[in-house]
Amino acid sequence: MAAVSGKIFQNVSVAQYSKQNSQFHPQCRRDSFTSNLRSLLPLKGRKPAWNRTLAMQLRTSSIYQNGFVSGGSICCNAASSSTEVRPLEKSDFLKLQNGSDIRGVAVAGVDGEPVTLTEPISEAIASAFAAWLSDKKKGDASMAMSVSIGHDSRISASMLQDAVSQGLMSAGIDVLHFGLASTPAMFNSTLTRNEEVGCPADGAIMITASHLPYNRNGFKFFTNAGGLGKADIKDILERASDIYNKITDEGLRDLQGTSSVSVKKVDYMAIYASDLVHAVRKAAGNIEKPLEGFHIVVDAGNGAGGFFVDKVLGPLGAVTSGSQFLEPDGMFPNHIPNPEDKAAMTAITQAVLNNKADFGIIFDTDVDRSAAVDSTGRELNRNRLIALISAIILEEHPGTTIVTDSVTSDGLTLFIEKKLGGKHHRFKRGYKNVIDEAIRLNSIGEESHLAIETSGHGALKENNWLDDGAYLMVKLLNKLASARASGIKGGSKVLTDLVEGLQEAAVTVELRLKIDQNHADLKGGSFRDYGEAVLKHLENVVDSDLKLVKAPINYEGVRVSGFGGWFLLRLSLHDPVLPLNIEAPSNDEAVKLALVVHEAVRGFSALDMSSLDKLIHRN
Repeated sequence: MAAVSGKIFQNVSVAQYSKQNSQFHPQCRRDSFTSNLRSLLPLKGRKPAWNRTLAMQLRTSSIYQNGFVSGGSICCNAASSSTEVRPLEKSDFLKLQNGSDIRGVAVAGVDGEPVTLTEPISEAIASAFAAWLSDKKKGDASMAMSVSIGHDSRISASMLQDAVSQGLMSAGIDVLHFGLASTPAMFNSTLTRNEEVGCPADGAIMITASHLPYNRNGFKFFTNAGGLGKADIKDILERASDIYNKITDEGLRDLQGTSSVSVKKVDYMAIYASDLVHAVRKAAGNIEKPLEGFHIVVDAGNGAGGFFVDKVLGPLGAVTSGSQFLEPDGMFPNHIPNPEDKAAMTAITQAVLNNKADFGIIFDTDVDRSAAVDSTGRELNRNRLIALISAIILEEHPGTTIVTDSVTSDGLTLFIEKKLGGKHHRFKRGYKNVIDEAIRLNSIGEESHLAIETSGHGALKENNWLDDGAYLMVKLLNKLASARASGIKGGSKVLTDLVEGLQEAAVTVELRLKIDQNHADLKGGSFRDYGEAVLKHLENVVDSDLKLVKAPINYEGVRVSGFGGWFLLRLSLHDPVLPLNIEAPSNDEAVKLALVVHEAVRGFSALDMSSLDKLIHRN
């Protein structure tokens, strides 16, 4: 997207940062200092390289400058107050990997969930990313590199931002602080060309754990080539382990001498939002307020998506009264910010109906996922959202391939291929898997312009294959605006008419069959090996049953059609779980499909079948 001017709030050296922020709230500084002093207790003869005085001042600064945290709650409650710096094994770091992200527990207080993402660990991870980035760039060593940092509304955000900043600065990296930001904006900052705000950044770090509970947090990493992959994350965590466990007094002195790097505080979200506004205006023929008269409500779930109301919809002329949960609140008091969550979708649906709005939009915490609701309260998420955006993309690129995850419906395939004239390429779960597959298809000559998951992660070729919930909604707004400009009336009916003919199952079920890793049936093996054995046995059973048809092309698990519906049993990407998806025309047919799975896998005693039993016996 094109860059426009942004505002630099701060540009100081490390030494200046310390001096400049001595004015902030004394009680918060005092609490931070006490907790940091506790962290400096002897560590088997070693001291951490982490400059805790500077970190305390950075934390105080960020709390009061971000404008949404009050009373110093983060300084007092975040992990540093109760986490002692201790030696860690490499496996401890690798446990933080969650596919192409890093996630851990950052806030103490939840039973059975010890803190795993501390400030020193986060600092080491940031230093490791700096080293990884330096190796990838392999440019002139004398050229300074910069990394942008943003975060969602989580209560540990400021603490981790400070630790990450310190890790980057200790590696000689200039830091751009974006404060409250969206994940898509962070990737975009590596593409934007705007010297005034220090962009493009060489890399970007988003501090988020998506829709997970308040005590969790994590990191997503980007370069101008996109989000990092699983192998990259593993590499960074292995480097972080080495950095963490090689801390010395010399390292501390080296760090304290690093004063040439800078920290800039930039309102990058203004740049990002302006690009979205420009995209809608362009689609409507450069009309200044193409959404004038449309009533659109937004539910940000107290995450980072509140900007969309005042910085996107407002300038486009939309009425936004009735929008809700726009204020960032890392305790997520109203509902889980997740477009797949029933309570969340009920909340935005009710907001649309109560306010007699034309359209409703809901984002997840970090705005890389989204969903919508039409004026009648009909939800446009999961298969419906994929069908809708596919219809728009196939109008623009006839015959193109739509790449989705593995749990999309048979009805969606018929809709894309028979109604829209496209090709449906059903791949694996995981937004990065889906995006990478679309990129791969293009590289071998098969045109693809859309990669999208049922979760609401949607990436377009035209948007640099960035999974961007806000941009996905802009594509829908473009349709509304262009229809209005062409004299077509009907509000959101313009959109819902596009999914006319989508066949939807009467019964949709998703169960999670957990694998007991301590069960004797595993015989010391891994849950992954056990899960693969379950799937292989199910596949053999299906092959011998003439009433069932195994999907001829399938990239994940065992997908089977029968009794007018289908089921998919697969192994979770990260957890000891076998998710089971069933779609059927009635409860009876759903039970028949469930019985096929039950009879096939009941001999695997480490598998928790209780949810499957419940489904079978309640019908």
